[in-house]
Amino acid sequence: MIKIVVGPDDFDIGVETQQVAGQGGGAIASFVGQVRDDGNLASLELEHYPAMTQKALRQIAETALSEWALHAVTIVHRVGKLAVGDNIVLVVTGSDHRGAAIESCSFIMDRLKTVAPFWKKETGTDGTTKWIEERESDVAASEKWQK
Repeated sequence: MIKIVVGPDDFDIGVETQQVAGQGGGAIASFVGQVRDDGNLASLELEHYPAMTQKALRQIAETALSEWALHAVTIVHRVGKLAVGDNIVLVVTGSDHRGAAIESCSFIMDRLKTVAPFWKKETGTDGTTKWIEERESDVAASEKWQK
């Protein structure tokens, strides 16, 4: 099972985890990303092209399913204007074994950071805005999964 949701609405971690657990297996791994407070951040705005985003996320999920013995993959990614502390992204993977669940969850997040077409703009507490550039550390993390 692959579930992908992209939109402005928040998600319920418990509900999403239970849906993955319902697909069988004994191991569930998850990651939740939230808007981080750097001391000067008022909000984070995420933009995307829906068709491109859905295609990229599905491809990431399908790759994870082909590489690890998974029962389910859920990816939920929010878009729009978010405040400090708001949830941004949720990845949940389910497998028979913890290694597959944990590794695939990490793979999906690493690929999301570099492959998925999301654009992020920060607004500071002083009203200034800036687009967030891709980080070298994110690229390196994503590249470690390349064969």
